[in-house]
Amino acid sequence: MSARGDAAAAFQFLSRFPVKGGGDFSRELLQRSVVYYPVVGAAIGLSAALGAGVAAWLLPAWPAAVITLILWVWLTGGLHLDGWMDTADGLLSYRTRERMLEIMKDSRVGAMGVLACMLLLLLKASLLAAFLEGGTWTELPLLLLPPVWSRWYMVRVMVRYPFARGDDGLAASFKGLPARQERRALLLAALLSLAAAAAPLALGAGNAWPQLLAAAILAPALAAACGTLAARRVRSRLGGLTGDVYGALNELLEALLLLLLVLLQHNL
Repeated sequence: MSARGDAAAAFQFLSRFPVKGGGDFSRELLQRSVVYYPVVGAAIGLSAALGAGVAAWLLPAWPAAVITLILWVWLTGGLHLDGWMDTADGLLSYRTRERMLEIMKDSRVGAMGVLACMLLLLLKASLLAAFLEGGTWTELPLLLLPPVWSRWYMVRVMVRYPFARGDDGLAASFKGLPARQERRALLLAALLSLAAAAAPLALGAGNAWPQLLAAAILAPALAAACGTLAARRVRSRLGGLTGDVYGALNELLEALLLLLLVLLQHNL
């Protein structure tokens, strides 16, 4: 299949964008499509940035942030939030490895999952509100960085970490993923990150260049460092990772990268 078909598969798998031509989601197609995960993240971030710009023009920061977050979640179909809740239910049960994996596989959501979801959404909404209130519309392209680098890190863990359920589950579709796929995804993420950091300069935010440079450098570093700490912790508990954990890592890194943007905005 062509690169266009691989990219379409990535969009169909990770988002609600009305993209056609993705194919049958075979194992081979899923493995080829991971290269374009950062592109899906960029499309989600761009849509969120545009939505935030319109919402912030019409409303105060908090309502605008909540509307932006609703759009953000809708574009993903709640896919990664589901993984976040299932992972919280399993890991926070403090049961045996086998029992935690059973809990994560259960389609029902428990108390820990609900609490984790509520707290995560509150954190993201508050960070978006702070970002919108503390900056200008020219800084909105920086919202591409969290979804780009969080999705790149999903590719990284698919390559570098074992699967907790062996050949069972969705994550097994990525077993044997070549390391070159991670490198290709990294290249795309870096190019998209540079474009996102350069866009405010083109829009007239020349005095914000220290913040933009710091964001472009620190976003991938933070994603790699914090993602590695979290992934190793989960592996020590479960013996590997699952598809739910991929989604949970994406949500965690998005929140941390939003926090980074707010910290840079208020300190540079």
